[in-house]
Amino acid sequence: MGDELDTKVKLALYHTIAEKGSVPNSAELAQTMGLAESDVREAFFRLHAKRLLVPEPGDPSRIRMAPPFSGIPTAFPVDARGKRYYANCVWDAFGVAAALNADAIIPASDGYSREALTLEVRKDQPIAQPYVAHFAVPAAHWWDDIVYT
Repeated sequence: MGDELDTKVKLALYHTIAEKGSVPNSAELAQTMGLAESDVREAFFRLHAKRLLVPEPGDPSRIRMAPPFSGIPTAFPVDARGKRYYANCVWDAFGVAAALNADAIIPASDGYSREALTLEVRKDQPIAQPYVAHFAVPAAHWWDDIVYT
């Protein structure tokens, strides 16, 4: 039943994020799903082991990352569907638009100069901009410390 429950929890988690614009904790998701909170927490644990979500450090009832969504406000907001979502990084900001299948405005800033930048997704395509994204850590090492990468 673990895999089946994990899939149901994952789908309910993403549905709730898409609808509400925020990441529910285990108690909220358990109530929505009519499950025991302990079952949802166990599913969170298994989903984390599969690198499908990241619990909040020190509080496994809260989700820090349900890629591409962030469970906390970040420097990568995504405005779509009349809501503000948060992404874990600029790469995930485009992933939020894709996950929602929605047009999006992504107010960002240059990591060095702090100059305001605006990224956009329209009709499933990013609008070309003369910006360059730099990732200081190679993708193969992101999960070495995914929260702080």
